[in-house]
Amino acid sequence: MPTPHVESVKIDELDCWRIRHNDAELMVAQQGAHIISYQREGEQPVIWPNPEAVFKQGKGIRTGVPVCWPWFGVFDRNPPSVKAMRQSVQPAGAHGFVRTALWELSATELEGDALRVDLVLPVPEGGFPAWPHQVGLKLSLLLDDQLHIRLTSHNRGSDTVTLSQALHTYFAVSDVRNVQVEGLDGRAYIDTADGWSTQQQSGLLHFSAETDRIYLDTPAQLNIVDNDWQRRLQLTSQGSKSTVIWNPWTERAKAFDDMAADGWQGMLCIETANVLDDVVSLAPGESHTLGVSITAVAL
Repeated sequence: MPTPHVESVKIDELDCWRIRHNDAELMVAQQGAHIISYQREGEQPVIWPNPEAVFKQGKGIRTGVPVCWPWFGVFDRNPPSVKAMRQSVQPAGAHGFVRTALWELSATELEGDALRVDLVLPVPEGGFPAWPHQVGLKLSLLLDDQLHIRLTSHNRGSDTVTLSQALHTYFAVSDVRNVQVEGLDGRAYIDTADGWSTQQQSGLLHFSAETDRIYLDTPAQLNIVDNDWQRRLQLTSQGSKSTVIWNPWTERAKAFDDMAADGWQGMLCIETANVLDDVVSLAPGESHTLGVSITAVAL
């Protein structure tokens, strides 16, 4: 769909779109509707620019914003209502199947001072393999002075569908050991790196070891405070009560073939999510939108 704002490009094996609006540039892969990068001119990147990321057909990309849907993480860790939607005895891959599916660019429109780009996932006849449900999926990206990401699920079928999901965003930071997250004080979380134990956050969140936590009943706004880069990333969520925060640290990072041994230092995943009890159930005809708006402000 040629427009002055959207250019088709290729990164290794993947077809992508470069989207420009005012002083912002966004790169999106057709595979997975996966945001690869987002940066404003003259500023530090918002999305972690992983130099070891692999752009191959059928392989998830370790950077940007993977779309996890219709389940999150390890399939067997999902609630029974989510697992019941899948109809196969074969093993299920982590984070669902749409992050390696081919999406379509359906619209690019100017809305006042903003540019909106819509991507949709075609639903095969009879539903997806092993997941035979008629749920339409649209990812809307709005560029103004922020980046707004909206993932809308619309149940077009005749049965209720239950799903878990996440916008698995890899944020760029100066050094994860020197940043902190505001907005989680007093919130309960599941520490998956500590036997899935339930803990409670006290004060600001700092990072000094592998972190893999599911925060429950989280507020609509969280902030990443990065003193070295003199900025605060403000994350405002929609349609979500759970937040996953992840950094692999030293040992886990060594096990990844698509991350440098020290790559963990420059990234922090804060994932806007619907997981565990915060699942989405859609009756026939119902829709749900999971979203996050991201803006960088100077300290």
